[in-house]
Amino acid sequence: MHEMSLCESILQTLEQQAVVQNYRKVVTVWLEIGALAGVEIEALRFSFDIVIKGSLAEAAGLEIIEVPGQAWCMPCGQNVAVQQRYGECPQCGSHQLQITGGDQMRIKQLEVE
Repeated sequence: MHEMSLCESILQTLEQQAVVQNYRKVVTVWLEIGALAGVEIEALRFSFDIVIKGSLAEAAGLEIIEVPGQAWCMPCGQNVAVQQRYGECPQCGSHQLQITGGDQMRIKQLEVE
């Protein structure tokens, strides 16, 4: 389950930023997760609750902002929404898609004290 290691990285980032930005408690974390990022959201929520125990984010809420997948279709030249990698273009049916968005995960916002 790579979601556990993702949560450990998130906590490490929160701890590093606490020193830089001078906060002592994280109240809420907003994560932006792309539909093509390969992250199982429920597993991430479960892992987050485990990883933050005893940390500066112990009681923090986790808000997920889901970002749709986006791709550019080489044959028809359209920017299209996609649900999965290696799918077909909803406009022309081609499989020659170049992913342009929705494949990342990032900390979007924090509420801290």
